Amino acid sequence: MIGTGILVLTGIVAATTAGPAVIFSFLVAAVASGLIGLCYSELSTSIPNSGSAYIYAWVTIRQVMAFFAGWTLLGVYITTTATVANGWTGYVHSFLAEFGVHLPKAFLAAPSAGGIMNLPAIIMILFITLVLTKGTSESKLLNNILVIIKLTVIFLFIIVSVKHIRPTHWHPFFPYGSSGIMVGASTVFFTFLGFDALATSAEDAKNVQHNLPRAIIISLVVLTALYVAVSLVMTGVVPYKELNVAEAMAFVLLEKGHTLTAQIVSAGAILGIMAVVLTFVYAGANITMSMSRGGFLPK
Repeated sequence: MIGTGILVLTGIVAATTAGPAVIFSFLVAAVASGLIGLCYSELSTSIPNSGSAYIYAWVTIRQVMAFFAGWTLLGVYITTTATVANGWTGYVHSFLAEFGVHLPKAFLAAPSAGGIMNLPAIIMILFITLVLTKGTSESKLLNNILVIIKLTVIFLFIIVSVKHIRPTHWHPFFPYGSSGIMVGASTVFFTFLGFDALATSAEDAKNVQHNLPRAIIISLVVLTALYVAVSLVMTGVVPYKELNVAEAMAFVLLEKGHTLTAQIVSAGAILGIMAVVLTFVYAGANITMSMSRGGFLPK
């Protein structure tokens, strides 16, 4: 869950739609996600199956709705994985370019974008898939390592940047008004995606009735706190209009002369985004398994 949103969208939304009030965009999105999370918590304990919303629709409504729910979920996980992996390639290319390593442009984009193939993204997805085929314990270990790295990078950014905060950068706090906050909320809602993927681990989790709801709620609370903290620091250090860049955290650090820290954050972003891909590939595999059991896919 922690990844693309905090590393990419925070600065862009602050610069283009919400300004420093991006924190309220995150809070609005958090409330909406929380309501959905409560539903997932209730259903995951009542119907402990890795099919998530697909199986919930099967049990509570009818098979035809389960069919649409399953394919919708699968489509979301596939397109999200592709989108995040494509963004990951950009991070890798930018990071290597700082050290004088330039990858062939033909292998950094799909044919529709003027290239031959997005080779780094393909390799990364294949690597994640290989790890997942090894079993739950191996994928859990990799995910834990990647999450620890992400959290370390985020806290490093906050600790290094907080001393550069200038409250004058928060004025005006609502440059785009309430409409900007709501537009921003609709954009950053994407950053909370992932808690629904937790429901697909119902068959792998221990004491699912207790642990899964707690994991969903705690993850949403922690996410919201991190997003608000990073947004406040980011908009307090650099004027919000300058944050319309994909690598906003590294940009802020470079603006204040912390080149080494910026490189560490960029490297952490590369690893952090891999954890997002791992989550969605894992969730997609579980949805596929459940749909095959129901006869909507070959066994």
